[in-house]
Amino acid sequence: MFDDRPKSSAPEHALNHSPLQPSTLPAALPAMPASQQHDAAPLDLIFIEGFVGETVIGIHESELHRPQPLVIDVQAGLPRALACDTDRIGDTIDYGVVCERLRRLLVEHRVQLLEAFAETIAEILISEFGARWVRVKVVKPKKFADVHAVGVQIERTAPVSQRVEHVPPQDKSSRAAAVLHLLGSGMVPSGR
Repeated sequence: MFDDRPKSSAPEHALNHSPLQPSTLPAALPAMPASQQHDAAPLDLIFIEGFVGETVIGIHESELHRPQPLVIDVQAGLPRALACDTDRIGDTIDYGVVCERLRRLLVEHRVQLLEAFAETIAEILISEFGARWVRVKVVKPKKFADVHAVGVQIERTAPVSQRVEHVPPQDKSSRAAAVLHLLGSGMVPSGR
């Protein structure tokens, strides 16, 4: 019998894990959309995969009175994170702080739709954490008895007015060349 269903290229073990039990092998991160790939600076992606929390969200009467599980995946892009050069957590997006912010959002939000919830996460990553580009996936696992999961995935780009350009620090040879240039031009520090 001919099977015309699309075949997945994912390994079998990646297809059969529960969303509440993330796979022990990390899933490959999907490529950024072509619309983002032409941007001048390549992006470093900070990601959180399989964040699980509970909240009251939905439009049906059965969803409005008790928390239900959500699984959240986020990717946040920065143009060449400064932390690559400085090795300081303050120069990148601290995913531990993002997780704390997600926990707070689960308690504080007042939206009903997963789309609005995902949009709120995207706005937080851009405005509070300085992400240039984000992808947010929010899933309700086992929402229906005959469905593994339902959810939404969105992508957003920071408005140009909110973008912070990263200027990498000069390397040692550039600094040395600048000092030599100053010395050669007669600018010698005084012995004060």
